[in-house]
Amino acid sequence: MAIGEYHIIESTLREGEQFVGANFSTGQKVDIAQALDEFGVEYIELTSPAASPQSFRDCRTIAGLGLNSRVVTHVRCTMEDAKLAVDTGVDGIDVLFGTSSLLREFSHGKDIRYIVDSALEVVDYIKSEGREVRFSGEDAFRSNVDDLIEIFAAVDEVGIDRVGVADTVGIATPMQVQDVVSRIRQVIKPETDIEFHGHNDSGCAIANSYMALEAGATHVDTSLLGIGERNGITPLGGMIARLYTIDRSLVTKYKLPMLRDLENMVSELVGIAIPFNNYITGITACTHKAGIHAKALLNNPETYEAINPRDFGLTRYISITHKLTGWNAIKARSEQLGLSLTDEQIKEATAHIKELAESKQLHLNDVDSILREWTTSTPREGEFAWA
Repeated sequence: MAIGEYHIIESTLREGEQFVGANFSTGQKVDIAQALDEFGVEYIELTSPAASPQSFRDCRTIAGLGLNSRVVTHVRCTMEDAKLAVDTGVDGIDVLFGTSSLLREFSHGKDIRYIVDSALEVVDYIKSEGREVRFSGEDAFRSNVDDLIEIFAAVDEVGIDRVGVADTVGIATPMQVQDVVSRIRQVIKPETDIEFHGHNDSGCAIANSYMALEAGATHVDTSLLGIGERNGITPLGGMIARLYTIDRSLVTKYKLPMLRDLENMVSELVGIAIPFNNYITGITACTHKAGIHAKALLNNPETYEAINPRDFGLTRYISITHKLTGWNAIKARSEQLGLSLTDEQIKEATAHIKELAESKQLHLNDVDSILREWTTSTPREGEFAWA
């Protein structure tokens, strides 16, 4: 089905805090929360206040910032945790219970009946406190689907806002996600939302999140750069890229030029470099090299770009300092520099550049010097940057 209204639950301050290099101070959490709020995410999810005294204080601090984003926290499905979460003043509480046979046997040791009874009690309490509430089946894709449906149908009857389907160990395939979410969508009330939480252990987090939305989910969890437990979860930038290339209007509600600064902030805080091929903001994401690509791009950038870097406050680059460069790209660079060269001169200069590049590393100033050997003029600015 076509994707309609959807919401991002940004979990850098919950799932992301489980990343091995993450140790955010209260001030850093406030900075991240305020930046995500300005970017426009609908929800910001925080670490459980039961995790530590500081986590409780941080929940209370961020809940009190007056953000436009709804502030939620993620807790175990127990009355003790739920009451602690209510005391922080958050807008919503996400409760979870392990539903797979593995977790039921080796983690909490409870059966489906116990899970249903606990969920009903906790959900009823949270609703009575006027908070938004989600119940999530942890390890849903190693759970019996009929068990999930039994639990979700029960909590749906007492007015849950949202049910959550978690691919906790990152094993789901897109077709599995489509099947499970579609079956849940058919059972619960039309007004009840569905949230998908996907880990990236097998590289399907973005595809699975997208498929969940197509199958009827309304909320997806993300984190900046995908940080989280083990290989992390669906990255915010990757989810934005996926939706943008389907229909740009799906992401115009977000302040897209902020994405690079958000990722830079978190990468510095957790001590990792942004990958060269990172979605949208990687150093090579907007760089083109092959001569045939460059020629088409100069005529119409959409020929080889699914994502317009300008929409994200970025610049496309055409690399011309190598043996694969083409004369059309060299001509465009000479025009940008304000040089008056004939096509024949451009082709001669291009051949010389390619020959030099066979034997040594060239830089942009080397190419510019070669072009100026044929003529000189005043540089002018152009649409394209060069590398």
